Amino acid sequence: MKKLYADNAATSLPKPPQVIEATCNFLKEIGCNPGRGGYRLGLEASRMVFRARELLASFFNVDRAERVVFTSNVTHSLNILLKGLLEPGDHVVTSSMEHNAVTRPLARLGKEWKIRVTTVPCAKDGTLDPADLRKALQRETKLVVLTHASNVTGTILPVAEIGELCASRGIYFAIDAAQTAGIIPLDFNALQLDFLAFTGHKGLLGPPGTGGLCLSERGGRALKSLMEGGTGSQSHLAQQPEELPDKLECGTLNTAGIAGLAAGVQFINEKGGPAYFQAQEGRLLSAFLDGLREIKGITTYGPGEQQKQAATVSINIEGWDAGELSYILDQEYGIMTRSGLHCAPDAHKTIGTFPKGTLRFSFGAFNTMKDIEAILEALRQLKTL
Repeated sequence: MKKLYADNAATSLPKPPQVIEATCNFLKEIGCNPGRGGYRLGLEASRMVFRARELLASFFNVDRAERVVFTSNVTHSLNILLKGLLEPGDHVVTSSMEHNAVTRPLARLGKEWKIRVTTVPCAKDGTLDPADLRKALQRETKLVVLTHASNVTGTILPVAEIGELCASRGIYFAIDAAQTAGIIPLDFNALQLDFLAFTGHKGLLGPPGTGGLCLSERGGRALKSLMEGGTGSQSHLAQQPEELPDKLECGTLNTAGIAGLAAGVQFINEKGGPAYFQAQEGRLLSAFLDGLREIKGITTYGPGEQQKQAATVSINIEGWDAGELSYILDQEYGIMTRSGLHCAPDAHKTIGTFPKGTLRFSFGAFNTMKDIEAILEALRQLKTL
């Protein structure tokens, strides 16, 4: 049975051959810790990490490479941000479409540090009106943190307008780009961001265990370190260095993963950048949405327009449990999807699918129009059962 992968919102698959080659090559030919030794291979590891940092800084238009901090994933990045920036009594504004990577740290900080959180309700299709967010801002608001695109409905939030609003009021602005980095062009400076949290294993096509946090100058100054430890620099000090990236990076980095991540970013650049994949996935999305509209009994969630969402679609079929559907699609048709709440219960409450959840299809760099046709045909057959 042919396997058809439609769960790219969880992780991209397959990886480009260059990513696998770069990851394996690092382990075979280098394999050393960066910044921990003056021998040739140790220096080569350091150069590889530095080149990857420069590559990502250019990719996201971050002014200085040292303001790209490597992490293990976007959740790690968001925890560094939220727990390193906020202080007891601060006020934070977020949306009702957030992933638990934002919701859970804020819930803990609300309980333990008395952080005040205002969650701006989104519309039932997941869209956010900037005017509603503006009303939520207070004189004491320190941070606005938003997902760039929902991992449930694909809905794209208006980050450009909100970045301008935050900049005009001196409020820190952060986005969770887990679903958009590598797929939708992201200009750190143009969006007036202070923090951009990204993961490496989704749209950037890198290996699992990679990610990062991009910081503005003032954002880098404001953050306290989440962890302390060895950095290979200023080892005589008992305190963590204040200079970036060492301030926020300690212990051995996932150097093999970073090598693979850099190869993924280079692959994207060689294809024409994120805009190429945004257009390609947009065509798949439009064809899928058009096909779903022709099948009676299917409820689709989200804006339903290519311009307003990433290539992620949640559905339910009348008379079917989403988990059962996902199982049958895998076992009988070889189609891999994800069902449930997708680690985003607030988003499901917003679109009216809590607690049952949805069946989610998410397309990526290597899906084709034939994949869309095969999925639609499978849904038509299931609908007749």
